[in-house]
Amino acid sequence: MTTTIAPDTTASATRSAWLPAFAANAVIWGSSFIFIKIGVRELHPTWVAAGRIVIGALTLLALLLIAGQRLPGDRRLWGHMLLPGVVGVALPFTLFAYGEERVDSLVAGIWNATTALWVLPFAVLVFRTEKFTARAAVGLLLGFAGVLVVLGFWHDAGASSLSGQLMCGAAAACYGVSIPYLKRFVTGRDFGGTRPSGVSLAFVQTAVAALASALAALLVSGLPPAVTDLSWPVIGSVVALGVFGSGIAFALNMRVITAAGASTAAYVTYLVPVVATLLGILVLGESLHWNQPVGALIVLLGVAVAQGALSRRR
Repeated sequence: MTTTIAPDTTASATRSAWLPAFAANAVIWGSSFIFIKIGVRELHPTWVAAGRIVIGALTLLALLLIAGQRLPGDRRLWGHMLLPGVVGVALPFTLFAYGEERVDSLVAGIWNATTALWVLPFAVLVFRTEKFTARAAVGLLLGFAGVLVVLGFWHDAGASSLSGQLMCGAAAACYGVSIPYLKRFVTGRDFGGTRPSGVSLAFVQTAVAALASALAALLVSGLPPAVTDLSWPVIGSVVALGVFGSGIAFALNMRVITAAGASTAAYVTYLVPVVATLLGILVLGESLHWNQPVGALIVLLGVAVAQGALSRRR
């Protein structure tokens, strides 16, 4: 007598609800770094950031209108989005653009993977949204050892390369400030008697960032060049960054969080540097030094240890 085990259709159906969006976000956010690299060939870094954020805000506004959702009007919500908009979007996008004037796109993608390392100390020490444990301490030590390997601390890097890497690291640190702030003051809270949807929260954050980044670009670099003076690859890169990286990806991420939880959504961090590295090599012909993937693996191991991912049951 044989026993037939039926396939777990429930689990398959659950995965089908979020897995395509998860995979799409890994590709979108991983490819963002090559588009930034192309954009800064002809545009000032501040306008690469401002352009993508403005287009992203318009994309999210269109998604809101298509879904028939109302624009958030509560003043407290807009006030709470000042820090996430400026520090969590405008500043890191600008820093990554400045950094990629000096380092390869794949290096910037690897630095993006350090975001989770920055989240923990700010969440514990500043916003009090997490507790510090021995496991977290070990994970942080591993992670920052990986950062030193990525930097190649044993040899003398050029001043331009070092400053570019530090700018990318600072961009990831900005995310480390913004994410626990959102968790502490925004997500899961009612504003104006209702709880805003994920897309509406993303729109408010991006709208604040659009205003801040556009003003900063005007002050730092003046008016942008005419569109007719730019090449099609640069125009297409900024549009792709805005529509997908700063617009649709936000909505897809909210779908993953809703269907599978924030912890599952956070695992996209492990795939983004892989996509960024592959595209940097295949599309832009960038070179990969041995310490960069080794350092990235140590960083991701530290993140996994700090988050307890290695000790969780499947």
